[in-house]
Amino acid sequence: MSHTAPPRPLPWYREVSRTQWKSFAAAWIGYVLDGFDFVLISLVLTEISDEFGLSTVQAASLVSGAFITRWLGGAVLGALGDRYGRKLSMVLSILLFSVGTFACGFAWDYTSLFVARLAIGMGMAGEYSASATYVMESWPARVRNRASGFLISGFSVGSVLAAQVYNWVVPTLGWRWMFYLGLIPIVMALWMRRALPEAAEWTEAVGEREAKPNPFRPLFADRTRASVNTVLAVVATVSLFAVFTPLGAGLVPLLSVLAGLSLAAFAVQLGGRRGWPLYLAMIVTVFFAFLYTWPIQALLPTYLKTDLGYSPDQVTDVLYFAGFGTMAGCWLAGFVGDWIGTKKAYAFTLLASLVFVFPVFAVQDDLLLLGALLFVLQAFSFGISGLLPRYIGGHFPTEVRGAALGFTYNVGALGGAVAPVLGAQLASGMDLGQALAVLTFAGTVLVVVLVGFDVPGRLGRLTDPDSVPDHLAESAAQAPAGIPERQPQAG
Repeated sequence: MSHTAPPRPLPWYREVSRTQWKSFAAAWIGYVLDGFDFVLISLVLTEISDEFGLSTVQAASLVSGAFITRWLGGAVLGALGDRYGRKLSMVLSILLFSVGTFACGFAWDYTSLFVARLAIGMGMAGEYSASATYVMESWPARVRNRASGFLISGFSVGSVLAAQVYNWVVPTLGWRWMFYLGLIPIVMALWMRRALPEAAEWTEAVGEREAKPNPFRPLFADRTRASVNTVLAVVATVSLFAVFTPLGAGLVPLLSVLAGLSLAAFAVQLGGRRGWPLYLAMIVTVFFAFLYTWPIQALLPTYLKTDLGYSPDQVTDVLYFAGFGTMAGCWLAGFVGDWIGTKKAYAFTLLASLVFVFPVFAVQDDLLLLGALLFVLQAFSFGISGLLPRYIGGHFPTEVRGAALGFTYNVGALGGAVAPVLGAQLASGMDLGQALAVLTFAGTVLVVVLVGFDVPGRLGRLTDPDSVPDHLAESAAQAPAGIPERQPQAG
C-alpha cells in the first residue's frame, strides 16, 4: 500500500504572484521617492538659509513645516482611498508631494518655500497610508508583515539616495536642482495609474458595492457638527502653524494643548462610541514610537559634529551605517513578524535594541565600532517600525483602514516634531549624547509596553467586545464574501 507524500509548501516568494510583485515594486519605488523628498530639505538647508538670509528658527520651521498638514493629508487622502480605491489615493499622494517638491525649486523667499512644504507634508502623509494599505491588501495574508517591512525599507533607500545625489548635483548645479527632480515621481504616478490593478482585498470588500464608505460621515452628520468640526480643523491647523514657526513664540505650550485637544476631538468622533479608545490609544502609541526614534534621526549629526568632533565625511560615513541598518531592520521585521506575529516581533525586537542604546553613545574615537553598533541599534529600533503599517492596519477593517491608518499615524507622527525639541531641552542639563540615550531608552520601553501588551487593542475591546483582533490576519482575510467586517460605529 503506497502513501502519497503531501505536497511541499511553496517558498513564500512564490506565493506572491507576478502581478502582486509588480504592485509592490511600484509602491516601493513611490516610498523611495517619499524618503528622498523628505530628507531633501535637511540636506540643502544651509544653502537655502544663505540665499534667503533665514534665521535659525526660520530654517528649522521649514523642516517642521511638513508636520502641520500631515494629519489632514493622511485623513483626507486615506478617506479617498477607502471610498474610491487604494490606487487612486496612492497616485494622488505622489502627485501632491511631487508638485510640492518641484515648487520648492522655484521658491523666491521663506514664505513661498514654506507653503510648498505644506503641500509636501500632505502628500507624504497620504503616501504612507495609501502605499501601505495597497500593498498589504494586495499580498497574501500570510506574508503581510513582509509586505509592510519591505515597503518601509524604501524610505531608508530614498534617504541614502538623496545624500548621494546631493553630492553629485548641488556642488555643480545648485540646491534648486535637487527639487526639480520632483518631476520624476509624477511620471511614476502616471504609469502607476495606467498599469497597476486595484488592491484585491479593497475590491472584494468595497469596490463591488454600490454604497461606498465615507469615513468622514461622523464629522458632518448635521449642520451643527459640521460647523464645529470646521472650526476645530482651523484651530488645529493654525495652532500647529504657530507652534512650528516664529509666530507662536512664547505660546507654544498653550498652542500645543489647543492642537492636541482639537485632534483628539476628531479621533473620538471618527472612532465613535465603540472605537474612540482604539483611535486615541493608537495615536499615543505612534507618538511614542516617533519619540524614541526621532531624537537620533534629527540630532545624531549634531551630536557627531559637536560632541565627538567628527568631520563632515566621517558624519556621512556614520549616517550610511545608520541608514543601511534601518533598511536591514525593516527586512528582518517582515520575516520575524510573519514568523511569531506582529506584536511579539515588535516588542521583542525593541527589547533587544535596549542593549545597544547606551553603548552607541559611549563610543567616541572608534568610527567603525560606532558605525557597527549604530547599524544594529537602528536595525532593532528604527527598522522594526517597518511593522507599523501592519500593526496599525490590523486594528481597522478594510472599509475605514485608509482613513484610520492615515489619521492615527500622522497625528502620532507629531512625536517626530517634539522629539528633537525635547532632546535639546534635556541636553541643557546633560551631554547631548546622554540626553539622546535617555530619551531613546525611555521611549522604547514605553512602546514595548504599549505594543507588547496590546494596549490599543485591549482598550478598544472595552467598548467593542466583539471587534476582530486582527483584520489583516488570514482568518479575517478568508471571511466569507458579502459579510462585512465589524467596525467602529459612529456616535
